[in-house]
Amino acid sequence: MSDPVTAPVRPSPARFTIGVSLKMYFSHARTLAWSTEVAEIARRHPAVRRGVVDLFVVPTFPSLVPVQEALAGTSVRLGAQDLATDDSGAFTGEVSGAELAEIGCTLAEIGHAERRTLFHEDDAVVAAKTAAALRHGITPLLCVGEADETSPALAALEVTQQIDLALAAADEARLPGALVVAYEPLWAIGAPVPASAGHITAVVAAVEDHLAGLADRAGSRVIYGGSAGPGLLTGLGGQVRGLFLGRFAHDASAVERILDEALALALDEAPALDETPAPDAARRDEVAS
Repeated sequence: MSDPVTAPVRPSPARFTIGVSLKMYFSHARTLAWSTEVAEIARRHPAVRRGVVDLFVVPTFPSLVPVQEALAGTSVRLGAQDLATDDSGAFTGEVSGAELAEIGCTLAEIGHAERRTLFHEDDAVVAAKTAAALRHGITPLLCVGEADETSPALAALEVTQQIDLALAAADEARLPGALVVAYEPLWAIGAPVPASAGHITAVVAAVEDHLAGLADRAGSRVIYGGSAGPGLLTGLGGQVRGLFLGRFAHDASAVERILDEALALALDEAPALDETPAPDAARRDEVAS
């Protein structure tokens, strides 16, 4: 096992966190074209330039390095769709957190329903992967959600139990660090519409309260996934701190529309933000709009 990273995962100061997982939908060429479009949007969009949105993308493993190159000069973060439970060794086909950190990944998706269903990853595996990410300063992008449509109270109970189980190995090893929890009700994944706004906000609020009581997870945030797309952030009235997007972001223009929503919500909360100068590096890349 390689030496662990001593610095814990730091929380993002951004008002919103917005990310996109490409799963295995795109070819390598299309992934690079899409990432280049997103990078161009990030360079010019005030929501990203002014730090309102912490934007991340999660491509396939073969595309990680070239996508990182496409994102150069932006604040867009790079995430991986998985990582190994171990840090090195004879594990054919696996990719370690150590290597992901080395190439610039700052997030790793863990616990997605598809990994649990298709690859039979159980709570112990999810916990081991969460600890592996934290060992290397990688933010666990922890996917949680209730299996069946139920009340917000019961959904929150199920989800907080999933979080506690996912943190078991990290807690035992005393590995601090913030999480990004992607709340994705299983019954809403792939559905034509997301869960209702009332359900989402109630569950997210309960999960945030739970995370606030975990001293080692200070700065963690909860975002919503599960058929998320343009219009949802506005529909949630700013009560949820971000979205985890899938197929509804396959057109990069949808990402830009959601950034527009995030900026509008942030300006409603703090109108003075509109007068805040962009950072010098971002201003050099500014495209007049």
